[in-house]
Amino acid sequence: MYLEKLLVTLLAAPVVAPVPTTVAHQVVAQAPAQPAPAPAAPKAEAPKATAAPKAPEKKVAPEVKELVERMQAFYEKTQDFSADFKQDYKYKALRRTQTSTGTVIYKKPGLMRWEYQKPSTRTFVLAGEKVYAYDPEAQTLSVGRIDTSQLSASVTFLFGQGKLADEFSISKGACKDCKGTLLVLDPLKEDPRFRQVRLEVDSKTAQVLKSTVVDPDGSENAIAFLNLKTNVGVGADAFKINPPDGTRIDDFTKPRK
Repeated sequence: MYLEKLLVTLLAAPVVAPVPTTVAHQVVAQAPAQPAPAPAAPKAEAPKATAAPKAPEKKVAPEVKELVERMQAFYEKTQDFSADFKQDYKYKALRRTQTSTGTVIYKKPGLMRWEYQKPSTRTFVLAGEKVYAYDPEAQTLSVGRIDTSQLSASVTFLFGQGKLADEFSISKGACKDCKGTLLVLDPLKEDPRFRQVRLEVDSKTAQVLKSTVVDPDGSENAIAFLNLKTNVGVGADAFKINPPDGTRIDDFTKPRK
């Protein structure tokens, strides 16, 4: 659950695991047989070609255009960052909020580590197309795979890659308690992973102070970044997980026997 929620709501990307061969065989076996070909019918006149639907119009509100560009440029030149974080996940159906705290570090290209400290200790590492979830209390390490080509620009812009204006209509939101400017990002195309993204951005530094992802069911995953430091020289070893002996490892990236 923690791994799925982290990726789907925070990173907005589904976990991809290989389909077991036995399952694939069952699907094929249960497919209905193809019916016998019917007698040829008289050729009908080909329908006239219809115009392709227009692509959604890109729109960035003029009042935030300069800030969006500076924010994009900031993360394009950022090689690494570290921060404390506070996460509030509001379950709409259950009408309750779960609060978590910890630290996060990032290093180009595509290395990210989340250390959850409260309410329980857990570690999540994104390394390329692999995701590692370590639970020291349960003594388990799960390994999954994500298709990084399917990551939303709401994530990849932090890596200095995606262009927010290519995927979202961006406007300024009203927020009394915000410490920065609130950007409201509405997908140009319907996305099954999330309904909306909101970014609270420091108007001076163009850093993201808080990110909120609204799930399709209306639940909200808000993460505030505190004590953010950039280009501090984070080493690659910081993203390695070395579980102690006796840890059960579930590697979903390997074919099942």
